Amino acid sequence: MAQLSPTGILAVQDIAQRHGFSFDAVQSMLNSVINGNGSMAQFSHYEFGGSGQWMQGGMTMIGDMFNNYLKGRVDNLCAELSRLIASQPGLMRSGSFQSQTQNGNTSYNGFGGSPDDAANPNSLFVPVPAQANWWGPDLKWPNSSGGQNGMRYAWFSQARRLAIESNGQVVIYDTLDHQIGGVSQQQSGGYSVTFSSQFGYVDLSRLPVISINGQPPLNPAPQPAPAPVYSNTGYAPVNNAIASSAGDSDIFASIEKLAALQSRGILSEQEYASKKAELLSRL
Repeated sequence: MAQLSPTGILAVQDIAQRHGFSFDAVQSMLNSVINGNGSMAQFSHYEFGGSGQWMQGGMTMIGDMFNNYLKGRVDNLCAELSRLIASQPGLMRSGSFQSQTQNGNTSYNGFGGSPDDAANPNSLFVPVPAQANWWGPDLKWPNSSGGQNGMRYAWFSQARRLAIESNGQVVIYDTLDHQIGGVSQQQSGGYSVTFSSQFGYVDLSRLPVISINGQPPLNPAPQPAPAPVYSNTGYAPVNNAIASSAGDSDIFASIEKLAALQSRGILSEQEYASKKAELLSRL
């Protein structure tokens, strides 16, 4: 995530003081809420009871699951951070990532915001220099970036985009539900690096291509079939038709039920942790 601006530092300090958390904890949660597009967050910090999930208007799950006082504090913190980033131009994804030209002027939708945002004195983050944005104007603040052997990449979690430049060609992929967490060197074939997520190896050939050198592809890749998820009981897999209608709230409800079973001794701690991790990976 980009560096906080002086305005951003003051905002995080104020929120941290009022909610009783450290600056580091609030900054970490701010990044998590931004990555969740202002409506949800997956976080991991000891001040929040370890790993957890937050959903706007829904459930809040923390590692210290029976600490309702801490759960309420985390929920209030996330709600305020959600309102904060909603007031920031370009931080929240609106659903469109294509630039539009009107009357000779270019405007930008979605995560990219407007070129004028860089001059906004109230911006939470220090703007990235325009010349550094080799991936184009529609994306900002990659979660990770790098390159080797004449190829470079940038991953944008909040926008669900992966940009790769190789041999003078910039390809933007839709990363779907992948949360890219690893990059490794590839010895032969394709790009010089490979990517991994919570689902394992990321097959770029199965990801939809959004643009090539700023233009839509002539033959877009087909959308892969959604992976099966687990039903409310947390045990039996359901078919894709049912899975497509299952909301995040159902997953949180399933985790709550599993926690109740574990507290009554029906599930072991290891069984509970395994099922919980499996359900969280579906978000």
